[in-house]
Amino acid sequence: MSRIPGSNGEKTLKAIYAAATDLIYLNGFEAVSLRQLAGAVGIQAGSLYNHIASKQDLLYKLTLEIMLEHNAAIDEALRGRDDPAEALMAFTRSHITYYASRKKQVFIGNFELRSLTGDHYKQIVLLRDQYEKRLVSILEKGAEQGCWAKSDMRVTAKALIAMMTGVCMWYDPKGDYSIDELVRHYQDLVMGGVRQGSV
Repeated sequence: MSRIPGSNGEKTLKAIYAAATDLIYLNGFEAVSLRQLAGAVGIQAGSLYNHIASKQDLLYKLTLEIMLEHNAAIDEALRGRDDPAEALMAFTRSHITYYASRKKQVFIGNFELRSLTGDHYKQIVLLRDQYEKRLVSILEKGAEQGCWAKSDMRVTAKALIAMMTGVCMWYDPKGDYSIDELVRHYQDLVMGGVRQGSV
């Protein structure tokens, strides 16, 4: 690939992030070399260090951006929604929409988390736990108000998130379902599950 014409630092960094996302999604983090990444962007391998501190730091920045955006999206979706059933439907819509429309990013955020180390890993796990606690809170409030069956809501939240997260593995926007159709189907699954106590 030829050098990006007239690129500045910000444009080059965006190009690095975009190329890294594609390469990691296709090959896995451990299999991607910085030389390979530089070639995809159209710069010399040594020039990468003008934009990133290390390969580990690159993965951390990619994952951090994903988690912050994801948490911000759920905050916006839940704003002003005090009814637990309404909040649960909003949570499901936000999660499915985000995961179906950003397959590469969320795949990296979930399945390459194992490659983060030290404080990088701890910070991303903290953000992930904060996201999960939002769902636990909704489920516990709904159970208290008799909206659905009482159970261990931490386990229920983990089960629901795992089910919804899997959409990034198979959803094809060119396939048989629109995102809105997908959302409605998952909302039915989630609500049916918690009301019957089967998740």
